[in-house]
Order: sequence, then structure tokens, then C-alpha cells
Amino acid sequence: MADTNDEIAKPWYREFWFWFVFAPLIYIIIMCSITVTIALKGADDVIIDNYYKEGRMINQALGQDQRASELGLSGDLRFDLTTGDIILKIANVPADEKLMPQELLLMMGHPVKAAKDQLITLKYISPGYYRGELLEKPEYSWYLTLYPINDIAQRNEAPWTISGEINFQLGDATQLAPRVKN
Repeated sequence: MADTNDEIAKPWYREFWFWFVFAPLIYIIIMCSITVTIALKGADDVIIDNYYKEGRMINQALGQDQRASELGLSGDLRFDLTTGDIILKIANVPADEKLMPQELLLMMGHPVKAAKDQLITLKYISPGYYRGELLEKPEYSWYLTLYPINDIAQRNEAPWTISGEINFQLGDATQLAPRVKN
């Protein structure tokens, strides 16, 4: 006769001690995977990869700012967040057409996420006035740089640059000026 006290063997996944030992380990592995995924996808773009090359280009940028300062260039930039229009009014417009082309390039740099940066072409509408359209509605703070070119790859060859900052929580207009003052 069979002993009634003998247990019937259960499969391993139905054993209490298996789950008691391995459940916390499985939970930790899942949570670590989620944390690593969030860290990799949400990483800040504050540090540039090629700091040496960017450092060498500072001298070029200082020369462009100095040239804008010598020309007395500055600009009033207004954003219409409802329609997406951007209007730029340049003060002390130089007579040389090479210095004030038909298209200007406005680089809107997000302070944290490089993927949110916008390159906007501003087209000539009348002497000293340019118009462009936002690609996306901006929020919070942005760094602005204006180049007299139409391709960002040519920014080192630009004769001048003016720049500024804007916080859209405080207003929709800002001043652009050379970083270097006379």
C-alpha cells in the first residue's frame, strides 16, 4: 500500500522556496533595466563631444562678434507664439549687400536638449526687416544666434554674428547684440 504521507512532486515553478529566493532578484533585474533605459534616453546634452574643436572655434566667433560690434549691429526680435511668426528689425543696417543678405539664419539653441534646437531662415521683407516662421512653439529659455548665412555649415565663414537670450515665460521679445562690446 502506498504511504498517504508522501508528497506528490510538484514542478519547480510551483515550489514556494523557488519564488521566495528568486522573486526579489527578478524584480531587481527588471527595475535596473527600466532605470538604465530611462537614463540613456533622457540624458542631457549639456556636454559637447568635441570640446577641443569647439574651443578652437571660439576665436573665430570672437572675431565675428567684434565685426558686428564695429558695424554697430543690433536687432529687436519679436515672436508671435499664436501664429508662429518671427519678426526681426536690424538697427544700423550696413549698405553692403554682402553683410545684409536676403536670408539670415536664426539658431535657437535649447539650453539642455540639443534635439529641440531650431534653425530658422529669416527672409528679407524691407530694409532692416526680416520675417521667419517657428518650427515648433518654444517654451522657457533659449539661446539665440543670428548669422548672415543660409546654411549652418558655413557659420565659420559668416562675416558677423549677433546673439541673445529669451525666456518665453517673461515675454516674446528680446534684443540681439554682439557679445563683444567696443
